[in-house]
Amino acid sequence: MMKIKLFTFLFAIALTNISCKNNIKISSIDVVSKNKKPNIVVIYLDDLGYGDLSSYGATELETPNIDKLANGGIKFTNGYASSATCTPSRYALLTGVYPWKNKDAKILPGDAPLLLDTNIQTLPKALSKAGYQTAIIGKWHLGLGTGQVNWNETIKPGPNEVGFDEAYIMAATQDRVPTVYIENGNVVNLDKNDPIQVNYKSNFEGEPTAISNPEMQTMLWHHGHNNSMVNGVPRIGYMAGGTAAKWSDIDMADHFLDKAKTYVKHHKEKPFFLYYAMQQPHVPRTPHPRFEGKSGMGPRGDVILEADWCIGEFMKTLEEEGVLENTLIIFSSDNGPVLNDGYYDDAVEKLGNHKPSGGLRGGKYSLFDAGTRVPFITYWKGQIQPKTSDALVCQIDLLESLSSLVGVNTTATDSQNILNAFLGISNEGREHLILEANSKTALRSGDWIMIPPNKGVPLNIKVNIETGISSEYQLFNLKKDRGQQHNLAKENPEKLKEMIQIFESLKK
Repeated sequence: MMKIKLFTFLFAIALTNISCKNNIKISSIDVVSKNKKPNIVVIYLDDLGYGDLSSYGATELETPNIDKLANGGIKFTNGYASSATCTPSRYALLTGVYPWKNKDAKILPGDAPLLLDTNIQTLPKALSKAGYQTAIIGKWHLGLGTGQVNWNETIKPGPNEVGFDEAYIMAATQDRVPTVYIENGNVVNLDKNDPIQVNYKSNFEGEPTAISNPEMQTMLWHHGHNNSMVNGVPRIGYMAGGTAAKWSDIDMADHFLDKAKTYVKHHKEKPFFLYYAMQQPHVPRTPHPRFEGKSGMGPRGDVILEADWCIGEFMKTLEEEGVLENTLIIFSSDNGPVLNDGYYDDAVEKLGNHKPSGGLRGGKYSLFDAGTRVPFITYWKGQIQPKTSDALVCQIDLLESLSSLVGVNTTATDSQNILNAFLGISNEGREHLILEANSKTALRSGDWIMIPPNKGVPLNIKVNIETGISSEYQLFNLKKDRGQQHNLAKENPEKLKEMIQIFESLKK
């Protein structure tokens, strides 16, 4: 009891010493003994929209377990992923670097080489310096190896080479081959007599595809997903072999949950960092039979309920293992929502009155706000006081902010120390943020968003989402026009000029 009181006292001193300015680090947290540093868990969903949670206004879905985090912690109304697609956002979260600075930081195929330089500064590396055990469980999608991957040998470099002590992942996404789990560089349950082959350009002789054998499909493809089939689900890319290693789609959520719970049980004696990267509600949406039909909104609604249940079970484990009160949890999503993203799964037909974007404009792939503004919650039982915050925060800032929390110096340039905002001490986050969608960028500054002219189409027909692309400047005041319906670029030339100057300065 005395140790707990001492930690609380020292933590309070540390927070008192934090300046409201972004560039001031915690000065006293490093006096806390290593075994009292908080565990850190990042729970990261995939394609979850701003309006997909009942705590964020959803009326057709109930997400009680995530709501407990939101209602017991800081619920951010201006929380952002860096990008409107998955790979770039994950790159920014782990490196603290704007993904538009790296020309290769785009949606990767499943056989892409490792996107991160092994010498780059990363969040798990920073926390390792403070004595943390680090792990990723779930979706990776940042590439593996250095060239053509041999899936039948240990695959390096990967998560282990950029700071994670333990890694239990899928290489890319659930809709891409290879459809296998990889543990610390090795394919799980691989039979060397049935070697895995992967190719994203041409099929292997005799292997069925959704085109050649449509009768084998249990899920129909709409666009892009018509190559190799696994469990009756057509995927992106071609794969042969590895039969014993292939995952069961309907069991994936339970599988990753079990790994996350086991990790906590094995590492509760020292501080740990767990990046729990869940696959829901990305396509293909394959809820376990326990959740099938439960939402009434088709598989997309079902897997959101499944994810909420998984998070509730994970939270129970933290409590049962006695570490909940010493665990900082960050919950968010890699980008905004999309309904039809390649399969006919009733996501559009059964949507009803549900609004995945929560009234924001756009969605996944879009420069409009719904592409990058996502649910964002920080929760630390007994340390963070519940409230709703309008502070402008971004996942790119986790590197600098969490490094500051544990007393580690970084060389971050894009990541900012907004720990005050993450802990609810201040309502001030960052001033400016450059957002990205498909390598095109926009500026969020205060209540304003400016989207510069770009070449391209205004509507992504395949997914029926506005891209935010226009041949003219677009300027919106989000405080007055949350749905971005009134372009003020011509009405307010002075503000537009100011935003352009800030944007160009930051881009340099």
